[in-house]
Amino acid sequence: MLDYRKLNVWQKAHVFALEIYKISSAFPQNEIYGLVSQMRRAAVSIPSNISEGCGRLGNSELKQFLGVSMGSANEIEYQLLLACDLGYISRNDYKKLNSDIEEIRKMLASYIKKINKT
Repeated sequence: MLDYRKLNVWQKAHVFALEIYKISSAFPQNEIYGLVSQMRRAAVSIPSNISEGCGRLGNSELKQFLGVSMGSANEIEYQLLLACDLGYISRNDYKKLNSDIEEIRKMLASYIKKINKT
């Protein structure tokens, strides 16, 4: 069993989830059950699935959960674009958060590759 808290990708994903919670708190009230909820669930799903995969018995299960994390990262990438186009976040916030999620996706892909080699 791996300690997910020691993984750089989990640490980065955790900070990203915190940032999504902070930035989405300023969205319009009518989005609380819409885009806010979707973005928060996707952001939390990334580190949650990393941690769940680390608690599983083998690399094949870990890889499966990392794949789910990757899917959530792709999901929030679009949601950030939508939030920006709707004027809920600034272009600068979008660029920073999009850069962060791109880095997380690259880290996940690298970790999946590493697992495939073992």
